[in-house]
Amino acid sequence: MRRNLTQLLTSLLFFLFPTIFFIEKGMAQNTTIPVKVGVVLDLDTWVGKMGLSCISMALSDFYASHGHYKTRVVTKIRDSKGDVVSAAAAAVDLLQNEEVEAIIGPRSSMQANFMIGLGSKARVPIISFSATSPSLSSLQSQYFIRATLNDSAQVPAIRAIVQAFGWREVVLIYVDNEYGNGVVPSLTSALQEVDTHVTYRSAIHPSATDDQIVKELYKLMTMSTRVFIVHMLTPLGSQLFTKAKKAGMMEEGYVWILTDGITDTLSALDTSAIDSMQGVLGVKPHVPRTKELESFRIRWKKKIQEKYPTNEISELDIFGLWAYDAASALAMAFEKLGAGNFSLQKTNISRYSTGFESIRVSPVGPNILHSLLSTRFRGLSGDFQIFDGQLHSTAFQIVNVIGKGERGVGFWTPKNGIIRRLNFTNTYSTSKENLGIIVWPGEPTYVPKGWVLPVNEKKLKIGVPVNAFSEFVNVTWDPKTNATKVTGYCIDVFDAVMGSLPYAVPYEYFPFGTPDGKSAGSCNDLIYQVFLKNYDAVVGDITIVANRSKYVDFTLPYTESGVSMIVPIKDNKSKSAWIFLKPLTWDLWVTSACFFVFIGFVIWVLEHRINEDFRGPHSHQAGTIFWFSFSTMVFAQKERIVSNLARFVMIIWFFVLLILTQSYTASLTSMLTVQQLQPTVTDIKELQAKGEYVGYQQDSFVLEFLKRMKFDESKFRIYNSPEKLAELLSKGSANGGIAAAFDEIPYMKLFIAQHCSKYTMVQPTYKFDGFGFVSALSSHKQTLIPNIYVHFMCKLFFFFFLLEFQAFPIGSPLVPDVSRAVLIVTEGNEMVKIEKKWFREKTSCSDGSSLSSNNISLDSFRAFSSLLESLHL
Repeated sequence: MRRNLTQLLTSLLFFLFPTIFFIEKGMAQNTTIPVKVGVVLDLDTWVGKMGLSCISMALSDFYASHGHYKTRVVTKIRDSKGDVVSAAAAAVDLLQNEEVEAIIGPRSSMQANFMIGLGSKARVPIISFSATSPSLSSLQSQYFIRATLNDSAQVPAIRAIVQAFGWREVVLIYVDNEYGNGVVPSLTSALQEVDTHVTYRSAIHPSATDDQIVKELYKLMTMSTRVFIVHMLTPLGSQLFTKAKKAGMMEEGYVWILTDGITDTLSALDTSAIDSMQGVLGVKPHVPRTKELESFRIRWKKKIQEKYPTNEISELDIFGLWAYDAASALAMAFEKLGAGNFSLQKTNISRYSTGFESIRVSPVGPNILHSLLSTRFRGLSGDFQIFDGQLHSTAFQIVNVIGKGERGVGFWTPKNGIIRRLNFTNTYSTSKENLGIIVWPGEPTYVPKGWVLPVNEKKLKIGVPVNAFSEFVNVTWDPKTNATKVTGYCIDVFDAVMGSLPYAVPYEYFPFGTPDGKSAGSCNDLIYQVFLKNYDAVVGDITIVANRSKYVDFTLPYTESGVSMIVPIKDNKSKSAWIFLKPLTWDLWVTSACFFVFIGFVIWVLEHRINEDFRGPHSHQAGTIFWFSFSTMVFAQKERIVSNLARFVMIIWFFVLLILTQSYTASLTSMLTVQQLQPTVTDIKELQAKGEYVGYQQDSFVLEFLKRMKFDESKFRIYNSPEKLAELLSKGSANGGIAAAFDEIPYMKLFIAQHCSKYTMVQPTYKFDGFGFVSALSSHKQTLIPNIYVHFMCKLFFFFFLLEFQAFPIGSPLVPDVSRAVLIVTEGNEMVKIEKKWFREKTSCSDGSSLSSNNISLDSFRAFSSLLESLHL
């Protein structure tokens, strides 16, 4: 019996041992290692709810398709309650008590700012799919992974839109916190690169009331800029646009551009918010449409409706996709490490520690980080790959809010710029023609110009100089009414240009003079008044020079540039008795005489053996040689020519004589009849060598030019009117006058037009930047109501008016409109009428030659008379 029992137990053990062995082996193979991952989100917000659901679905989908993986992510969820302190406390709890190996979250950039430090201390990666502020990058923590785009990534796309439509001024409206302030520096710098300036920065508190928002909006309405770039999140953005519509700021002329903070969540906005944003432009990261994405949308929408049946907002946005991809990437990274030890190692803490020192340091944290950074895959949001601790987008979509939602109007890519469709090419473009049809606020039929005159703007105060050359600017005072009247070429052209603008710009002239009608200062003094903002504009005769650009900005020159020298001219009235010899040079006289003798000799050689007219005594033959050749100039010879070869020689000789006599006649006629006007001085060195006196216009920059040319300052004399200049030149340097005057070309041309027979300009012309308009330098200081500084330089050349009529502070929106108005005026008949009115009717010279003719007198033939008398004797 005992023996049978022993055999039975032995058989049973033999049977059970393999069974137990294979069961244990199978259980070992099916064992998974849980890896704790913390999730810190604002669970009361829609983004928090959406992010949590996407994380859960990502892990379920991942392990459903990879059931053989040994690692399993176990999430430990904490609610940050929308508070920075709560988020930090949740992170500390997860690191100390749950010993998590990574944390997904937090929701906002403000919460992430503190959690990043905790992650670095514990060597635990912090993966955020929604903290987008560029300021987080400055913390330089390698354990902070941004599974989303940096807000600065969208800046080039916004800049390209502004550049495409030519807007030169914008206003930034942003939430006053870590998220809003982070993008402002990069956006401002990027806009400056395309000559667009941020005229005002409107920072709105995250908890701003309706009254505070309305007050800020009315402040913006008083400004001239109508292009607003809005950078904030959805709740505050909805509040802003609702109040903007009630304030009338969603009408014609306004431009609103949204960053992705609102554009990404347009689908989550209610109907009233969308209705208040009609015509708004926005940019957001482009998400390729795939079958996987569409399938996930359907499954997610069904799940979210089951979990939150009372929530009407059930649209998936980009943050949910980033949350899905972040959870998938983390699960992949853990699996790459294998079944390692994920326990945390406690640090040694003292009795009096603050509590933060008890945070355990993860021994596998660096490995997790390296594995996560090397993870690459095709996610729902596109290609997932971490560069420099964050995602990088390959394209942004440009959308237009129309009707009940958004409509795509184009794309922006780093390689191609603005494009209608994603057909990648090798060209970069910022042309607005590449965008689809855009419906602007108020549905205008035109593209808003981006600015208007402020509603409380007073008339532009335009200063004008009290000018010595009244043809340019002439100021007269009425002694009875003390009223001033400003006229002149500059004034008429300015009025014509401003009148051709498509909108009214009120302005008023103010003479820069003293009560007694004299000038209040030099051109430099007038420019400094612009710098001091005592004038909004200047119309007059002020030239572009380097030292003035320290205080004001100039437009491109629109007149003939340079400084020239004007000198008297003299007529060589003392005609020589031998003037008939001057048309030809002495070498030509001698050559001609030799040819006369040579031709006579050649004809004699060819004819004397066969022609009796060339025979006879030697003296007769010699006389025939001279007589024959010289007589060919005036009449036919009595000697016949028989030889054909001699006739051929004479044909050539007649042709030479024809050219010679005609040239001689024309030259002699000119000498006897036309005045021979020559400048008295032809070179600056000649003036300096002789110690001559020179003149310049009072208060002109030409004085500094003469000093640089090393003229003796004791030889300077000043003139303050055209009449005084003519008086000084007529006296001459030896009689209290001047030998030459230096001034700008427009002045010189006007002066010579009135004294064309007495004075002339002498080369060379010393180049300057010509006449342009001037404006005050832009200030980086933000003001409540920025003025439009319209500062002009109007020293004009009366035959040409080529470039723009105004110049403005850097990036002023008036520049393109006024430039087009200048072209309209200069290309039309109005400019011709103005020139004729102020210059052509006042010239003392005819349109023909300015040189007069001389009568021919007996002195011109005195040499011939003397010669004939001597022959008679």
